[in-house]
Amino acid sequence: MDDKLRYEYSKRASIISIIGNIVLTVLKVFIGIISGSIALVADAFHSASDLIGTIILLKGLKIAHMPPDEDHPYGHHRAETITSKILAIILIITALGIGYSSFTILLKPNVEPPESFAIYIVILSIIVKEAMYQYSYRIGNLIQSDAVIADAWHHRSDAFSSVGALIGVGGAILGYPIMDPLAGVFVSILILKTGISIYVKAVSDLMDTAPSDEIINNIKEAASDATGVECVQDIKVRKHGSKLFVDLKICVDGNITVTAGHAAAARAKANIFKTNDYIQDVLVHVNPWDKESDKDCLECTTKKKNQQK
Repeated sequence: MDDKLRYEYSKRASIISIIGNIVLTVLKVFIGIISGSIALVADAFHSASDLIGTIILLKGLKIAHMPPDEDHPYGHHRAETITSKILAIILIITALGIGYSSFTILLKPNVEPPESFAIYIVILSIIVKEAMYQYSYRIGNLIQSDAVIADAWHHRSDAFSSVGALIGVGGAILGYPIMDPLAGVFVSILILKTGISIYVKAVSDLMDTAPSDEIINNIKEAASDATGVECVQDIKVRKHGSKLFVDLKICVDGNITVTAGHAAAARAKANIFKTNDYIQDVLVHVNPWDKESDKDCLECTTKKKNQQK
């Protein structure tokens, strides 16, 4: 998938998220205030944080899809990872704010139960936010965007918070008013957990953590299958936003010409690009193969020849 189409998918998901969050935030604040539901007002602030997060996401994705320049020769793809980190921080701050407000209300001697009609907007929120999660998560997986997936989890955490609000409002209406602020505390814990998970993932990507073993093994097999390649060594793969950069060494017969060795490297590189649409660049270092001095290469070559029989 080319970057232009990828950006269009992410932009469409972001616009849908913005519209949905604006509608839900206004409804939750209005109904929460007139019904006297603490949990619903807390849930409204969560939807508002989602709205801010999606606007940041949209800007971050725009930067991420800018072409390379003199200051950023590898491109701007890491803007997506930075955006994920910012979204995680917003979630964490929101969780702490909701938790503090709900806990303060718990300390009050008398807690008034909310009006019963508040429950309908909570149910509507659960349905809408879960639908938004499903849509954004599928788009995020389709275009391999951690930032869009992080925004999807904003929707899912909002759906969870609405479930908490539903329990709180329902419990308060049934005669247990303390359930409403307790639900606010529970909602804050769920949001905090999600925010921390997204933050840890973003930091991991910024630390150039290797992708899954499946991706690395596919790259190794693709390079090994190239004509003229005797062995593949020292594969290093790092994430750069949604993109992957690959460095590896191949061994070729030490008696062939430099041109022939370069051709083998080119074939290995072409094979690697076919394994994953999100590989941005591949750097191949060519080493001469000597079966007397390189045991690892000898083992790889023997295995390769046995597979070909």
